[in-house]
Amino acid sequence: QVNLVETGGGSAQPGGNLTLSCTASVPSSEGSCMAWFRQVIGEEREGVATSNTWEGVKFVADSVKGRFTVSRNNAKNILFLEMNDLKPEDSAMYFCAYDHDWRRCSLLAERYNIWGQGTQVTVSS
Repeated sequence: QVNLVETGGGSAQPGGNLTLSCTASVPSSEGSCMAWFRQVIGEEREGVATSNTWEGVKFVADSVKGRFTVSRNNAKNILFLEMNDLKPEDSAMYFCAYDHDWRRCSLLAERYNIWGQGTQVTVSS
């Protein structure tokens, strides 16, 4: 059973930075896809970025390209999201997702059935 724990959320001013971490407790793995999503209450969950074990960064949403950087530590099963130049519209609950098949990386939320509890990011002045 895979358990995901996100940390690093909080408040920032516009133009500020935050880094999120997602640690996956995985019994054993031959590779995986891990992804970041975000969701505002009342809206659909939006894919932010994905990374798999063997290819690294796979997808990054246009809305965050050039500002957000996704990376992972495969040995420790940790996925990071470095968020720079934050904007108020980046405010959301950020979730980590996991798929046992590293080939299945996608920015579609329905492709994942393993999720973390989420961490809130609030950007305001």
